[in-house]
Amino acid sequence: MRACHLEPALAVTAIATALAVAVGRGVAGAAAVAAAVLAGQLSVGWCNDAVDAHRDIRCGRRDKPLATGELSQRAVAVAAGTALALCVPLSLLNGAAAGAAHLGMVATGWAYNLRLKHTVLSPLPYAVAFGSLPAFVTLGLPMPSWPAWWAVAAGALLGVGAHVVNVFPDIEDDLAAGVRGLPQRLGRTVCRWVSPFVMLSAMAVLVVGPPGRAGAVSWVPAVAAGVVAVVGTAVPSANRSRWPFRAAIAVAGMAVAQLLLRGGDMG
Repeated sequence: MRACHLEPALAVTAIATALAVAVGRGVAGAAAVAAAVLAGQLSVGWCNDAVDAHRDIRCGRRDKPLATGELSQRAVAVAAGTALALCVPLSLLNGAAAGAAHLGMVATGWAYNLRLKHTVLSPLPYAVAFGSLPAFVTLGLPMPSWPAWWAVAAGALLGVGAHVVNVFPDIEDDLAAGVRGLPQRLGRTVCRWVSPFVMLSAMAVLVVGPPGRAGAVSWVPAVAAGVVAVVGTAVPSANRSRWPFRAAIAVAGMAVAQLLLRGGDMG
């Protein structure tokens, strides 16, 4: 469990399950979504640690079981493959179209681990995967439908923001290890502004995109998110301060809550 990136795996699973409930998938449908997403996230997390094992050993990562010798690379690779194999039938349990959408999301996660994390295209898998999440949910409805454009756009923006937030605390260590994705190339100073800005863009899409006039329920969280983002990034702090990281996480939480509130209009 320590090698699978459990916290983000559970967070993504919880968001997908809540979206399934919000669009009316019912208990069985929400359970099918949860099972497929959890299997996919576990496969991506274990794949990540298996691929990065040698780099983590060189960097002396004490938080990685492969780097400390508690697990073998083969064991984690087998776990990743097993989770991926289970993900296929669990995804297709949601229907052919929904299953294909989810398997495409998982494939982008593996592509990130195997190659794209080292390139300027590193945000692309996150944008595709998070942007496809609403499609996985709505295509599994009894009457399948494509999600609204604003749900896809907001999901993609949240994905890019999640990528920057995830990388932000370790930019210097990544550069020293030769990992040069887009956030690493931009550097800490730029990323401390980019991460909350992207999250705020997702929030803006969720305010103006859905049908009907946006009321206080939409605008109040948006304004609060703006304040958190500005305070978290503009207040002077040490170079390695985690305040921009925390601000982006808070804004992301507000955006996800907004997406869930709009779930009924998503499909």
